[in-house]
Amino acid sequence: MIETSQPPRAADMTQAEPAVRIEAVHKWYGAYHALKGVNLDIRRGERVVVCGPSGSGKSTLIRCVNRLEDHQSGHIVVNGVELTGNLRNIDAVRRDVGMVFQHFNLFPHLSVLDNCAVPLVLARRTPRAEAEATARHFLERVRIPEQAHKFPGQLSGGQQQRVAIARALCMQPKIMLFDEPTSALDPEMVKEVLDTMVALAEEGMTMIVVTHEMGFARRVADRVVFMDQGEIVESAPPEMFFANPASERTRAFLSQIVH
Repeated sequence: MIETSQPPRAADMTQAEPAVRIEAVHKWYGAYHALKGVNLDIRRGERVVVCGPSGSGKSTLIRCVNRLEDHQSGHIVVNGVELTGNLRNIDAVRRDVGMVFQHFNLFPHLSVLDNCAVPLVLARRTPRAEAEATARHFLERVRIPEQAHKFPGQLSGGQQQRVAIARALCMQPKIMLFDEPTSALDPEMVKEVLDTMVALAEEGMTMIVVTHEMGFARRVADRVVFMDQGEIVESAPPEMFFANPASERTRAFLSQIVH
């Protein structure tokens, strides 16, 4: 069964338990301190863009949200479930969290349809016919239903990234994570992926997006978070973030990236 109801917008959920709560999170890679006591709440239906220079910890942060990376101290709670070493908790969180990567991560030997349907069959024990119907629904939603029987190598980069988005949506997540989804694309392909993400945002999906696409942040984000050296330097609504950043470090970053 394909769910069609949409969650309320962030403005309607300000008093509710956050979809994601990150409290005093530290992450090390050996001696390298990648995250330094990060605190961040994401409300249900909120769209948060995370930006910052390379190595600032932004991708590490969202990879910790679905336990692709484990944090050494602090707490991450997703839809009321704390991420610990307990595999049951990790599985519960991953059922609610979809992720789209920079380099698509599609299976090259499977058709577009199978890339979207097979995870449902294997992970959810969904009957094959129902899984294919769900896959076709979400390929339609990202506007590439005609590519269903092609293989990833036959598609453009922008089309492959839209397949990756459709695959994540097939699992019907409550939260979507995007890790620099346009950075591997040619400039002319960026718009088609961003348009897909805008449409998804307008339907009320909770989203955390690591990106340098500041036009997307201005248009879609409820909040922009700027990270540097493993810490959150600034967090503000886009109109305040771009027009009147509080931090000198944020102003220096924006002067380099905003044209």
